[in-house]
Amino acid sequence: MKTFAIHLREINDVYKLVNTLVAYDGAVDLGSGRYVVDGRSILGIFSLDLRQPVNVHVHKEEDVEMLKKMLGDFLAE
Repeated sequence: MKTFAIHLREINDVYKLVNTLVAYDGAVDLGSGRYVVDGRSILGIFSLDLRQPVNVHVHKEEDVEMLKKMLGDFLAE
C-alpha cells in the first residue's frame, strides 16, 4: 500500500474526489489521524478533519502515479 496527501478545501472538492475515485477500479481509503474511511464514501469523507491534509491509501501500488495524475488538483505540496 502506498500513501500520499491531498487537500480538500471546499465541499465541491469532496464531490469531485468521490466521482474520480468511483471511476477508478481499485481500493482507495482516506485517512486523517486515527480514522480511515472508504474513498468512495461522501459521508465517510465528511467525518474526517478536512482542515488538515488527508492521506490517500492506494492498495494497488502500480496505480499510485496514475491516481496522482487524476487527483493532481488536490495534491498537497
